Amino acid sequence: MASLAAPRLLVSAAHKSSGKTTVALGLCAALRARGLAVQPFKKGPDYIDPLWLGAASGLACRTLDLHLCPAGEVRDTFLRHAAGADVCVVEGNKGLHDGMALDGRDSSAAVAVLLGLPVILAIDARGMTRGIAPLLLGLQAFDRSVRIAGTILNRVGGARHESKLRAAIERYTDVPVLGALHADAALAIDEAHLGLVPGNEAADAQGTIARIAAAVADGVDLDTLLCVARSAPRFDQVARSRPDAPARRRPSSPALRIGIARDRAFGFYYPDDLDALERAGAVLVPFDTLRDASLPAVDALFIGGGFPERWARELAANDSLRSEIRAALDAGLPAYAECGGLMYLARSLTWRGEQVPMVGAIPADAVMHERPVGRGYVELDETAAMPWPARAAGAPPLRAHEFHHSSLENVAPGLAYAYDVTRGHGVDGRRDGVVVGNLVASYAHLRGTAGSDWPERFVAFARARRDDARHAAPGRVAGARP
Repeated sequence: MASLAAPRLLVSAAHKSSGKTTVALGLCAALRARGLAVQPFKKGPDYIDPLWLGAASGLACRTLDLHLCPAGEVRDTFLRHAAGADVCVVEGNKGLHDGMALDGRDSSAAVAVLLGLPVILAIDARGMTRGIAPLLLGLQAFDRSVRIAGTILNRVGGARHESKLRAAIERYTDVPVLGALHADAALAIDEAHLGLVPGNEAADAQGTIARIAAAVADGVDLDTLLCVARSAPRFDQVARSRPDAPARRRPSSPALRIGIARDRAFGFYYPDDLDALERAGAVLVPFDTLRDASLPAVDALFIGGGFPERWARELAANDSLRSEIRAALDAGLPAYAECGGLMYLARSLTWRGEQVPMVGAIPADAVMHERPVGRGYVELDETAAMPWPARAAGAPPLRAHEFHHSSLENVAPGLAYAYDVTRGHGVDGRRDGVVVGNLVASYAHLRGTAGSDWPERFVAFARARRDDARHAAPGRVAGARP
């Protein structure tokens, strides 16, 4: 049982691209500067905004996704990571009431109701004066179970514009105005820069965060905002529907060492999935695909998503690591790759007319396109080619998400696939999850959630392959490269 009265709030908006991320990360950084422990959350699916929120708060951002995860699991995730925080800042996605489901059960509003989050609306005020009042009134009236506790005006044109907006809101609504951010190019976050937070551009990212934090501290009434966060209702004796599982390491067996690519090219990982890998008995061993000349001693590989196209020349130049990864996979090293990782393991990568060699474990070429090839939630049925332990009998289709601008071309005939795609695009609109030896590489991003549990299955698969190899070659040192 758990009891929690964590101060908390949701930053949402009327529609996407209203500046929610700017407001949320500015709040995280400004509150952190006051000495508060700020735990960020992002309503998913998303990898990029959580990188910014984590950099701003100094704590790993956790993702809440009511489409991929049961409501009880979302609540448990929130309770687990909110414990000990002085304030929790949740950033919504799209508009407050947008989602996959017509009834809104997977929207940001649904997350607010589930977790008792007061909602702060970041309103893109460009081109509006009096019209902001019916916008706020409509959002209030649409679902009275959602508590709209205030608004922060964003992209305001100047002091005169701000005064007109405030006057209209105060005359026609009861929504408090907690502050305003004036339009300023220095506060803009370049979409092309987003994924570079963990790498060598971190200093520049911190400069952007500092500028936004200063604007928020100057333009937002943080004391009143904290009062709003503290007004959230208590969670009293909330039963966990899925408590943390104990580590499942076998006492007589060495821990399974999984090499994980963590660098400028690859950084899209859900922290909760990494936690699940460790609970299942794995030790995560980071390596850098751009700088490391060889792999560490590992029993398996995990290469997540990222922006390999931006670092294609550097990846190609690290020929020693590419060759070693290829040799290890050819020798049967278990591996799992998602999206960018799939591209890296292909024969080549083409972007803006330039083709460079990649690892070559997958007999296909990755080609980047200007527009997305696959985007949004996906549903997958596993095929007999999936090498991991079987899912429970009668399990529903796997739910995941994809967002990729690349496609696989010149694919070798007869290639095996782990998934039939029933919703989404995957590799070719029908299939996803390329299987080559003990490698599974897909465009789909999985979540370690009820109905998936991919971290446990991957660890079990990798451990079985390691044990098989040890029995076949008793003198082999555990964790050594094949």
